[in-house]
Amino acid sequence: MQYDLIIIGAGPAGISAGIYAARQKLNILMISKDIGGQVAKKAVDIENYPGFEKISGPDLVELYKKQLSANELSVEVDEVVEISKNEKVFTIKTASGKTHEAVAVIVTSGAKSKLINVPGEEEFSGKGVSYCSLCDGPIFKNKVVAVVGGGNNGFETAVFLSNYVKHVTILEYGETINADAENQELVAKNPNIEIITNAQVTRIEGKVFVNAIYYVDRKEAASAQGSSEPRENKLEVNGVFVEIGYSPSTSWLGDLVELNDKQEIVFTPEMMETKTPGLFAAGDCNVGKYKQIVMASGEGAKAALSAYNYIRKVS
Repeated sequence: MQYDLIIIGAGPAGISAGIYAARQKLNILMISKDIGGQVAKKAVDIENYPGFEKISGPDLVELYKKQLSANELSVEVDEVVEISKNEKVFTIKTASGKTHEAVAVIVTSGAKSKLINVPGEEEFSGKGVSYCSLCDGPIFKNKVVAVVGGGNNGFETAVFLSNYVKHVTILEYGETINADAENQELVAKNPNIEIITNAQVTRIEGKVFVNAIYYVDRKEAASAQGSSEPRENKLEVNGVFVEIGYSPSTSWLGDLVELNDKQEIVFTPEMMETKTPGLFAAGDCNVGKYKQIVMASGEGAKAALSAYNYIRKVS
């Protein structure tokens, strides 16, 4: 069966694209590993999404599901592993061995925050461990937090959090700071922000919520040269913000798209088009500094309308 449109991913961008495409009466297939993406896994209380004073990630995902049902859309739970295009039709292959065809495709495969992969990180995700300061920062008002990562994202996160929290400690793995001069100046002027370099995070602890993060001094550990176990340092914190970058889900796209050095999809902001006609992209898999639910939703809507116009033109 050939579809008008296949949407890959069912996070905020994919859900929005599906709703807008359904209203244009297109024949649609949605394929995703899950519904909600990072909203379901990482967002605690969302307080910056229009229409809601506050809503949890899981509650928003339930509303997504209801809206999909109301628009007679369903999500095929699978993973796309390959995409190709002949003159007019896209062919998509999935991990389960299925093959689908469509006139147009919208990629909303998202991006995952890079993990520090230490004990306690997964256990306390959403319980003090966060990957989005804009989403979760206000929740930690008057608390003490740590930011893992001393690049621009880490420094910008620390400055933002300093508007809410009592104290921020930046833990940087390297010996030197990678943030640009402007961000370093902003942090230097802020008495509530402390920087620790050569800090290798070893574990995160807590009871119901995070109450401590541990690290070793890499320089000190190197000096010991294995003669003894490196000494762990403890920071008592209420929250840990991980800011060591993102990994976009784009490796399966081959040469159908142009990628930047972060492996994000290059697109035209006006129409959400990639370099391949009929292939559109929206959300966190795209080039963009800000990874926000509301922005992904807007891009998904724009991509769906652009895909509809493309389908009308070529059909």
